[in-house]
Amino acid sequence: MELSDLYSEKILQIAGNQPVPGRLADPDATARRVSRVCGSTIEVDLTVEDGVITGYGHEISACALGQTSAAVVATNIVGTPADEFRALRDQMTAMLKANGTPPTGRWDDLKYLAPVREYRPRHTSTLLVFDAVVDALDKIESGQKLAANS
Repeated sequence: MELSDLYSEKILQIAGNQPVPGRLADPDATARRVSRVCGSTIEVDLTVEDGVITGYGHEISACALGQTSAAVVATNIVGTPADEFRALRDQMTAMLKANGTPPTGRWDDLKYLAPVREYRPRHTSTLLVFDAVVDALDKIESGQKLAANS
């Protein structure tokens, strides 16, 4: 399999038609992730209410793989419980690193990224959006716990 095989027509279609959510004016948390391998970066903004993601924004500079992940997330994340998103990140990591099964349901388009498992250097950029969102969720949850105790 050639590296060019990763960039299937479907990947390029999703990446090329991605929603541009922009940034949130007043996020509960922001997180930034960078791939040292390829220089891809993403910064995400989140709002969460009662454990459910209610707002999402991002700014991304990434290859088509990172853009595809971010596009699927931007399209589907609002309304997702934080715990479900953490499980999705774990499932994506397992899909790439442990030959796990791709997500289904509204996350079904992530299956097009399954061939990335053959290219370890591309795992980080493909997972950037998932890791950034979980970082933001961690910030929000630790902040809420602190606020609740004060």
